[in-house]
Amino acid sequence: MRLVSPREAGERVAAAITQRWAAAVCAEAADAEPVRLRPGVRSGSDVAGLGFDRWHDWAHVWHDVAGEGLPGVEVAVSRIVVERVPDQVAAELVVTGLDAALALVRRVGAAVPAVDVDRARTIARELGEAGAVLTPAMLRGVARLSDVDVRVLLNAVTWLAEHPDLSGSTARQVRAPEMHSKWLEQHGRVLREVTGRDLRAELRPRLAVVHLTYVDPEYLATGGRRHDAWTTGDMHDLAYEPSTVLVVENRDSRLWFPDVDGTIVVEGGGRAAASLLSDVSWVRHAQNVVYWGDIDADGFAILAHFRRALAAPSSAGAPGRAVSSILMDGPAAQRYASLGVSTDKEGRPIPPSSAHLPDLSPAETAAYHAVATAGPAEVRRIEQERIPEGDALPALLAVLGRAAG
Repeated sequence: MRLVSPREAGERVAAAITQRWAAAVCAEAADAEPVRLRPGVRSGSDVAGLGFDRWHDWAHVWHDVAGEGLPGVEVAVSRIVVERVPDQVAAELVVTGLDAALALVRRVGAAVPAVDVDRARTIARELGEAGAVLTPAMLRGVARLSDVDVRVLLNAVTWLAEHPDLSGSTARQVRAPEMHSKWLEQHGRVLREVTGRDLRAELRPRLAVVHLTYVDPEYLATGGRRHDAWTTGDMHDLAYEPSTVLVVENRDSRLWFPDVDGTIVVEGGGRAAASLLSDVSWVRHAQNVVYWGDIDADGFAILAHFRRALAAPSSAGAPGRAVSSILMDGPAAQRYASLGVSTDKEGRPIPPSSAHLPDLSPAETAAYHAVATAGPAEVRRIEQERIPEGDALPALLAVLGRAAG
């Protein structure tokens, strides 16, 4: 048994708006659920239990709300007898339409939901005019985009309708106005929901070009080439099948890595390492796959992503592979701290990172926390190429020895 104030009722309506605004914009006919204003209060004795002064104040407030005649807002009344006097008193709040719901929320001082309804309506209208599939879930996703991204999306919807077959193009060859490949990578899911087309499946894959260095001493003694490039699907064999693939981040670290039996050193390409190498057969079939990158937030994120990608079977059915790392643990971070920096190439402070990287080992996690912490950090980045290759060699041999033993 209780009385619901206008503010409390407004908060319930606001909650309904937050949950249902997208459906309301799509249909422009979704109403908030009616709010019972005096649940359990049916008789004079119920009112006496609440207190007559409280009852009269409450009834007067709702009478004022009803008297304002807000469009789409109705305060339904029902009969109740209090102290032998029958009266028609507020019983239920009925709100029809999204604009009415917002008007009521503002009138009673409740928190207005954080949604720009006019912008959402504009987006819905423009998507509909472009022939997009319009659903509440899709509209929610699009409304979270910036105005620039919404414009790119609308251009893409129109452009894709004019280009029904993209099987002869790669992602970088999609020529929708203002769209770049990173936009497609970031927002491909929204584009798929809006158009019903999965461009990742439709576009032809971009061939992986792997830049590598042969460091096996027996092979190098033959006078064969030291540096090479390997392209997916090309008629080209490696000089030898590697037992160990070392993926490095920096070109200098690849070009000048010391000789190691049965090893090929590969340039990973930063965040592209996982997509570049995860389907390369000779990487998958190597006995050891090792990663060496920068000791910074990005380096650890790349390692985690690469490890996760290789842990799953490849698209061709090759088995998952474990990935080790070298010089990316706590001791390495401490040993080479004097080589580290805390600002980027523009002189700006390197920010911390709050990304959760569960694929890191405990030792890697300790180093990641040391450089990415939100608190004070001795350094934020230790670039791989500043660490001598002569130090990397024993680190690699130690990993290979543990794997063999």
